[in-house]
Amino acid sequence: MFHSTTHFKNWIFVDEDELLRRRQNANDKFRSHYPSIKQNALTIAEETSLVNYYSNILKDFCRRFNPVMPRYVTSTALHYLKRFYLNNSVMEYHPKHIMVTCVYLAAKIEEFNVSMDQFVNNVKGDREKAADIVLNNELLLMHKLNYQLVIWHPYRSVEGFFIDIRTRYPACENPDKYRPIIDGFIDQCLSTDIIFILAPNQIALCALLYAADKSKDSIDKYLLILFEGNKDELVSLRKWVTKINEMLKKIEVPSKNITKQIENKLEFIQNEITNSKTVKKDTSNNEDDDEDDYVMES
Repeated sequence: MFHSTTHFKNWIFVDEDELLRRRQNANDKFRSHYPSIKQNALTIAEETSLVNYYSNILKDFCRRFNPVMPRYVTSTALHYLKRFYLNNSVMEYHPKHIMVTCVYLAAKIEEFNVSMDQFVNNVKGDREKAADIVLNNELLLMHKLNYQLVIWHPYRSVEGFFIDIRTRYPACENPDKYRPIIDGFIDQCLSTDIIFILAPNQIALCALLYAADKSKDSIDKYLLILFEGNKDELVSLRKWVTKINEMLKKIEVPSKNITKQIENKLEFIQNEITNSKTVKKDTSNNEDDDEDDYVMES
């Protein structure tokens, strides 16, 4: 069923090189539209750092949200944020604005019913400004995501594997003990590009193997049952777990100080564009706001 979805058809890619090409294209496209800022433009590394920084803020905001926000809503919001900046430049759309819009849209799509008043009550600072930003960017976000808003998550696959283990591999008496490790692993995966490369059920299986290894258990016999005796599949799965761990080590979330430097550079770019009167405004997304207008940080 997953292979017939837009998630699989349009948001699963061959490798990280394809992702880099897309981000580079977005960066190059922005530079070509605004040659006056070419020498001062953000690099891909700076754009990625800023997205990583706001991804962490998004997670923290969702974790503190009242009422309690289901984890699949957080996951959907993170998918939206990462998808958006796969094809769009930070220089054109500030992550601070897109991030809060991603959370609000994810809550809608996942039927986590909260009113706008409830939503902005979780925002520190100017709540009216936050509401305006969300409403001004919601349609833009949906458009840039090609209205492909249904996200498939690893969580259901994890439950399916637990049921399968109890049925076909009773030697593993208590697979539920792996839950905390699995949940942590999947949460970390959401911060990486693995969500653009592996299907959700593959991520779930990697999480299961990782949890068993961390618990100093072996579920190789179960996996061979699952793979119908194909040892190459088991070897491949272990390689993916190793790959994910490598990706996690590469993630660099910049300090607030470094982030401030990048944001100052970004503010200069946006001011240059505004002053030259060449910016093409799809929404009011690029208006300059004081940092204290609304805050989603702890």
